Amino acid sequence: MKFFVVGLSYKTAPVEIREQIAVHASRLRCHGCRLKLAGRLSEVVLISTCNRVEIYGVTPFAHANPFQIFQHLSESNCDFSPYLYYKEGSQAVRHLFSVAGGLDSMVLGETEITGQVKQAYQAAHEAKLTGRFLNRIFQTALQVAKAIRTRTAVGRGATSVGSVAVELAGRIFDQDLSQKTVMIIGAGKMGEACVRHLSKRGARSVLVSNRSFERARALAAEFGGRAIRLDDCLDAMVEADIVVSSTGSPATILHRADIAGVMERRGHRPLVLIDIAVPRDIAADVQDLANVYLYDVDDLEVIVRENLRLREQELARCEELIEKHVNDIAGRLFGKSPSAPARVPAMAILEPAVCGG
Repeated sequence: MKFFVVGLSYKTAPVEIREQIAVHASRLRCHGCRLKLAGRLSEVVLISTCNRVEIYGVTPFAHANPFQIFQHLSESNCDFSPYLYYKEGSQAVRHLFSVAGGLDSMVLGETEITGQVKQAYQAAHEAKLTGRFLNRIFQTALQVAKAIRTRTAVGRGATSVGSVAVELAGRIFDQDLSQKTVMIIGAGKMGEACVRHLSKRGARSVLVSNRSFERARALAAEFGGRAIRLDDCLDAMVEADIVVSSTGSPATILHRADIAGVMERRGHRPLVLIDIAVPRDIAADVQDLANVYLYDVDDLEVIVRENLRLREQELARCEELIEKHVNDIAGRLFGKSPSAPARVPAMAILEPAVCGG
């Protein structure tokens, strides 16, 4: 029996290649079944995200061609072999553990991939595409991912402008955003990303103000929010707790006197202003007002860089943890030759591990 992984990722293939081979989550079972039959695999798990497509397989055939198996995912004539990587035995286990733990991600330590690995495994498990071999390996991968999150700091600290905005707002409002109102001025991509992160954290309502009222209405509808005409943004700001400004204006649009008037009308409740426009939308002296917290794009990027530096310092601890589990599972499943899987010891099929976070 041979355990292997064959796939491509953002490290080896540009997005125009990845999008040709991507598989929607609802189709993982169907494609997994096709791979198992076409590739004559004993077990298989297919993982497909925006940044990677990977096949984890077990085959009784020593000379099986994983690159040919991968081609079964696509009906196009595209040759994916120049973009593919291949690992087997303990190297494939180590790769899966790194992927599940967020160590192979574009953003080091990100946690979304753990849920995607779990979803892919559960889809294969429910379709009876896995057996004792992959059950043990994937359950251990999810346990390793949980250990990485709980025993190291590699996943701590926001690493994008949008997530940093959430982190800062959470600090100011004691982590409870459930009763807070978010306002976006200018519906640019970065501003939209900030609001998306804040909305995911449970912000109560979203207000969208934009020069184009139709664009404001479209974006507000996406978040179940309310569109505000740009001329009325100061009146609406009285309701807001967090304001994200990202217009393309060449000049300052919010001055100290404007915000001072807003603070007076809102009873001086704390107001977080996140200015991610370049040139800046909000005058710098606004931050001198009591209970006003102003952050510009440079402030956010400094925090992003610091958080990434702290994550990188945790890599050695993560790799040590992974190596311990690789050695353990290699001894159990691969016997004396980790690179060539041996007989799988008898064991009961376990329930999928529960991911935290």
